[in-house]
Amino acid sequence: MKRVVITGMGIISPIGNTCEDFFNSLAAGKSGIRRMSPDFAERLSIRIAAHADFNAGDYFSKKDARTVDRANQFAQVAASQAWQDSGLQFAEGEQRRAGIYLGTGMGGATTLEASYEQLFLQKVKRLHPLPVVMVMHNAAASCISINHGLKGPCLTFSTACSSSAVAIGEAFRLIKHGYADVMLAGGTESLLTYGILMSWESIGTLALETDDPSMSCRPFSKDRTGFVLGEGAAILVLESLDRAKTRGARIYGEVMGYGSTADAEHITKPSVEGQALAMEAALEEARLGPDEIDYINAHGTATQANDAVETLAIKKVFGPRAYDIPISSTKSMHGHLLGAAGAVELVASVMALQRRTIPPTATLTVPDPECDLDYVPGKARTGVDLKTVMSNSFAFGGTNAVLIVKRYENY
Repeated sequence: MKRVVITGMGIISPIGNTCEDFFNSLAAGKSGIRRMSPDFAERLSIRIAAHADFNAGDYFSKKDARTVDRANQFAQVAASQAWQDSGLQFAEGEQRRAGIYLGTGMGGATTLEASYEQLFLQKVKRLHPLPVVMVMHNAAASCISINHGLKGPCLTFSTACSSSAVAIGEAFRLIKHGYADVMLAGGTESLLTYGILMSWESIGTLALETDDPSMSCRPFSKDRTGFVLGEGAAILVLESLDRAKTRGARIYGEVMGYGSTADAEHITKPSVEGQALAMEAALEEARLGPDEIDYINAHGTATQANDAVETLAIKKVFGPRAYDIPISSTKSMHGHLLGAAGAVELVASVMALQRRTIPPTATLTVPDPECDLDYVPGKARTGVDLKTVMSNSFAFGGTNAVLIVKRYENY
């Protein structure tokens, strides 16, 4: 079995387009949730979202910007950041043992909706010639593979909100068991369109707007009303420890465990048992006990169902120590990025390790008695001795994914 480490990270998010800016915003309790532009919001009763401050023209030619979906653009830029951050270089033939695993919930949703609008509303006679390759879920992974010459496994995972956590976990296993030496892994999502927002609104899971839009997503709070949709991407470079040490790479942390389970109960209602089993599986693979987790980045969607269930699942796994573990939901600031959420939140967790700073559940002001754990309300905690962190991702469909990363130790 090979040890697997993180040697590079990149991100596009509603609160920063570098890992430094992203985590600085988290530590400051800064929210990217805001009211949408009037021309868009007037058609919706839910008028808040977490947009990424992203201009495709800053990264792509006019031609490429028109022929690459927004989610793909996010992924390519985040991958390039991670690549540069890691200082990766390949000798002859090494590309065959390097690949990309990416997660996304809805792929090229922006392009798909624009094409439908042209076809059904504008009654165009002919569509743009590239919607198929712009919409397909594997487009972003394929482009990253092409951009960086990755000739190993190139797969896309779509398991709703746990997509990118699954992608990272499976990439970790690929290296651990010797099938690859280097993997780029993460997720991307851009679905702030009229049709998708209306669809989520109809389910009743989107947060109601408050007087201050930035306070609308309130995980673990008694007055929570749901999540706020966001957009962005995060990509991490995973590498075998031996290779990373040989080339003198900076190591952010060591991936220790991954748990993947299915609720096998209901398509939308979360399960205490399913979530608990995923955490237990990650701990088992990491060969860690419940007393060795120093921080949990919770799935924490701010829905009535998930937050109470996740609280019970954490208690089931950690017993009395659950009350001593700092836990936070960074969705309170960057929103819910669905297929990209797990990767974005793992970056937050790894940065917490690096900075010895626990990001807050920034909007938690009215605690729910049923959610009575230490959810780090309001303000970040600095100077904390963090050694091991856990990141939870739970999804519609019942696919759960949990990742554990530990501060790197040379033993």
